[in-house]
Amino acid sequence: MVNFNGTVVASEEVSLVQNRGFLFGDGVFETVKIRNGIILFLEDHYFRLMAAMRIVRMEIPMNFTMEYFQEQILLIAANNDCIDSGRARITVFRNGGGYYLPTQNTIGFTITAISLKTKDYSLETSSYEVDLYKDFYVSKQLLSTLKTTNKMIHITGSIFAQENDFQNCLLVNDEKNIVEALQGNIFMLFENKLITPPIIDGCLNGIMRKKIIALGKTIESIEVLEQSISPFDLQKSDELFITNVIAGIQPITKYRKKEYRYDLAKVLVAKLNESVQNN
Repeated sequence: MVNFNGTVVASEEVSLVQNRGFLFGDGVFETVKIRNGIILFLEDHYFRLMAAMRIVRMEIPMNFTMEYFQEQILLIAANNDCIDSGRARITVFRNGGGYYLPTQNTIGFTITAISLKTKDYSLETSSYEVDLYKDFYVSKQLLSTLKTTNKMIHITGSIFAQENDFQNCLLVNDEKNIVEALQGNIFMLFENKLITPPIIDGCLNGIMRKKIIALGKTIESIEVLEQSISPFDLQKSDELFITNVIAGIQPITKYRKKEYRYDLAKVLVAKLNESVQNN
């Protein structure tokens, strides 16, 4: 079942024939984690969605409040039996009509929800090898920082990773600096510095990225920096890990010939679970 504009319907009842998100990538989305009937980082997700809608010039309905956003997500989560531990995605699209120039600027939305195996974040330490994906580059622009329905670089990169037996790939921008991973933001530990690329380099303005930056600053021995990362820097680093709201922190164990530990990642996962349980 899917929540379509506030009504729970069968998935096959939602038509894509005139859906501009499908036809032109004219849509933005948020993926959230639900734990014990609570949407984690609700306010951050809501305001990021509102900001994205404004940036792409979508008309925001008056009733599209944070309470409405929360209510509609939990509605489909309860219907799909994943209210205790689930993953939901809300996709907002401009309503049908027109070609590149829409004939109207009102919006519609769908929300899907599925269950997750575990409520808490855990550290997966099995082999996780990555490499660079350089067939296409991420542009250093504001649109690159949004979660839009145009993710062709991430799709082709995921296929490339699968074809080459990598668990993930790292994307680079047009200045050849590391931007992010296919499924999340990237962090690098070098000596006592925890480094992640700045938003201006074109990386996703990630919710978990924001949380890990804040948690990293609570560790006295660690200096948290937002600065550009070159492929050469990866070879010098002590740890690499990927962050997103569903998995939390995913350590990278190998990049080319370099292997990495995950000591800081373990500490941060513990802090992340503590912060979630206290909210």
